[in-house]
Amino acid sequence: ALMGIQQKPLFDGKQLIPVEAHGVRLMSLGFLMDDNSPVIWRGPLVASAVRQLLSDVDWGNLDYLLIDLPPGTGDAQLTLAQAIPLSGVVIVSTPQDVALRIATKALEMFQRLHVPILGLLENMSFFVCPNCGHEAHIFAHGGAELAAQRLRVPYLGAIPLHEAIRVTGDEGTPVVIAQPETAEAAAFVSAARNLAGQISIHAAAELREETYVPLAAACVRSRLVAAITRMSTFTVSIPPTLWNSRCSRTRSSFACMDRGISPI
Repeated sequence: ALMGIQQKPLFDGKQLIPVEAHGVRLMSLGFLMDDNSPVIWRGPLVASAVRQLLSDVDWGNLDYLLIDLPPGTGDAQLTLAQAIPLSGVVIVSTPQDVALRIATKALEMFQRLHVPILGLLENMSFFVCPNCGHEAHIFAHGGAELAAQRLRVPYLGAIPLHEAIRVTGDEGTPVVIAQPETAEAAAFVSAARNLAGQISIHAAAELREETYVPLAAACVRSRLVAAITRMSTFTVSIPPTLWNSRCSRTRSSFACMDRGISPI
């Protein structure tokens, strides 16, 4: 619904072909099941589904692959962290203490699995009344930023609780496309820009650790990092065509984008 997709993915005899909307390729178990059918699976089935969505889908040449995981520290998270080399993980949480406790456990799990933490993002951070402009903190405010400081991880930004985000999502056109000039769209773009910067920083650190780079090449690399951090509308980085080459995977994070992927 969020991307306005109605069709089922196609099968070419070997792999599933992801559906595409607004320039973004997508795949979900929901595309393969009836609308009202629940997914009642134990751990091994969840792990198998994660692997199949990675290996049995013809993703093609992607710039970035964003994988949306359920909250907590379950089988899906563990399988993903062990199945492929991840460029990093973003922890999304609402500001209140109960949600932050769950998010913190997920963060610490990924740290133990040696997955880089790209940052914390605060969702439903505040509500601005459309009539009077008053900013209300329904679920508290600033909790994710304080948690990021305490845990010493980057803070990526705050997404507001706004009717336009819900309406445009229900209509199948994300707010960054339907209403790109609004403050709520700008919040997504700002978070994406901050995330792109963190991806570049981690990629640069891996290159320094894994390869010898002459001074001239280092200068070129620094300009690439600067160029990437100025771009907007990015998502999290997992280049799927380069899973078997850690060094190549690292370098791919520097590829300048001719087109942005809208953050959803």
